[in-house]
Amino acid sequence: MNPTMRRMPRQRQAVRLTPSGGNARHHYERYLARARQAQLAGDAVEMENCYQHAEHYFRVLRGEGHERRDHL
Repeated sequence: MNPTMRRMPRQRQAVRLTPSGGNARHHYERYLARARQAQLAGDAVEMENCYQHAEHYFRVLRGEGHERRDHL
């Protein structure tokens, strides 16, 4: 078995972390804050980028997106 593919112990499986660390709520709040900073700096492109990332994590929090995976 590939060592990177090992399963986590059962007590750690309850909390799912994203590959870059942290949970979806943390990422959602972080991208909202970054979008606000970009807006204050006048960077419309970065602001929109961060809002789109925040929207992705918002959908993850709501549990959306699983329907599309079922059809693959």
